[in-house]
Amino acid sequence: MKEAKDIKVMIVDDDTFILNMYKIKFTKEGFTPTLATNGQEALDIAKSGFVPDVLFIDLIMPIMGGIEFLQNIRKEKLFENVPILVLTNQSQVTDIDAAKNLGVKSYIVKATTIPSEIVDEVKKLFDIK
Repeated sequence: MKEAKDIKVMIVDDDTFILNMYKIKFTKEGFTPTLATNGQEALDIAKSGFVPDVLFIDLIMPIMGGIEFLQNIRKEKLFENVPILVLTNQSQVTDIDAAKNLGVKSYIVKATTIPSEIVDEVKKLFDIK
């Protein structure tokens, strides 16, 4: 069984307040967070060989949005076995369908979820008490 310290969590969001909030929350719970501020930055990290254990990605970001990022990693076969969870305020069915068609594990609307619920989701995913 893995422990929190063994889990690499990657969070991609252009909102630095959100990034810092999740970084603090995950670090406090013992996880190792890696942050990116847009899809291009996340894609560069992926191409560098870094592979997280779980990835949270926003959809609406400058430079490269979440859907375009997902299309790129699928095309280039990056993060193939990584559970990807969309964490966004976009709740339109078209966005949800587009993300699910690209193989995301879960679609979470930020406005209805608190950070501790996100951490709990990761704990459940890896069976961490």
